[in-house]
Amino acid sequence: MASLLSRFNVSLKTVAATAALTVAGFAIAGNPGIRPDHPDTYVVRKGDTLWDIAGKFLSRPWLWPEIWQANPQVKNPHLIYPGDVLSLAYINRTAEAQHPAEAPIPGIPLAQVEPWLKDMRVVSEFDELPYVVGIEGDQLRGSQGYVVYAKGLPSSAVGQRYLIVRPTVRYARLDRRQGGDIMDTADLDFRGKRTIDFQQFWTSAITPDRGHDLLGFELQRVNVGTITRGEVGGIQASTVRLDEAGREVREGDRLIPVDAQAYDPYFVPHPPKAQFEYRHAQVLAVADRLRTAGPRDVIAISVGSKDGVDNGTVFSLWRMGDRKVDRVKYKRTDELVGNYGRVRLPDEFSGHAMVFRTFDHVSYALVMDGIKPTEVGYELKHPDAPY
Repeated sequence: MASLLSRFNVSLKTVAATAALTVAGFAIAGNPGIRPDHPDTYVVRKGDTLWDIAGKFLSRPWLWPEIWQANPQVKNPHLIYPGDVLSLAYINRTAEAQHPAEAPIPGIPLAQVEPWLKDMRVVSEFDELPYVVGIEGDQLRGSQGYVVYAKGLPSSAVGQRYLIVRPTVRYARLDRRQGGDIMDTADLDFRGKRTIDFQQFWTSAITPDRGHDLLGFELQRVNVGTITRGEVGGIQASTVRLDEAGREVREGDRLIPVDAQAYDPYFVPHPPKAQFEYRHAQVLAVADRLRTAGPRDVIAISVGSKDGVDNGTVFSLWRMGDRKVDRVKYKRTDELVGNYGRVRLPDEFSGHAMVFRTFDHVSYALVMDGIKPTEVGYELKHPDAPY
């Protein structure tokens, strides 16, 4: 069961330079482009994030570790505090500041991604998980204080706690050898089967009917329950008391053991390990039933840990260029003009996103900046891709 849960493990190593600094295992490539009008120092303020500070002074904010290399007094780039003075020059470095009794500033706004760190996960299958078959009093929904009845827990012990999750979305890819991949995002009903649901948590992308390569099923946390009676005396379902006043539990919700799923709150940006084939890495969905995303919105993307994507991977986001009919040369209707009469237009840059949680073939990322909205289906490239 533990294989259903994804854990963050960010290994640290020392970058040997005139200023020693602890960063995640990657080599910072290229010049971050310090803006010529930058001040010599910056005083960290409450509410800052590492990305935001770098965005004020670097042309490439995802390379904010360059600032920390200029500040050897910063032993851990994630442990800087309001009131710290950071040098933005490579000489006359400042002394270590006295930390006030405040929490260190984060790399990204953690409050906006915690629901996806704690409450969301993507698994390859869920059909064999125990599930809710009924609710006390034949109710349709149950919340804190109610009991529900779960099938598939014959050996569970009284007092054992379970996380109650709901299959909400099925992600898939249609592998096309020519023209790239098509992504499929489909909502699931209470049985975990595909359906059209106008209360969907994500917004669907293109949905071809056949030939899917399954990327995974998204499970959303609903509640937590405690076993109060097992399958005894001929009873074929375990009794589970609901412990939280969160979302209401319904039939078909699945159960997995409660696990102290620690996650790493430190996100050090770095480029992807390899460039993906065109149209292989795309935006699958936008949180909260939206079609477009802007800064601080969460997106789901079609690549994960088995594709080499890890915590902190930064992508640039691009609207894929159209194949425009050359109307000057061809006067016929669009439907009658083949590829020979179409002009491939450039992709259009929209912003950057950083991955904060990965699964096998799907990841969650936070849109960090943008010059225009990002939409479902947009292409993911190296953060410094010129086109």
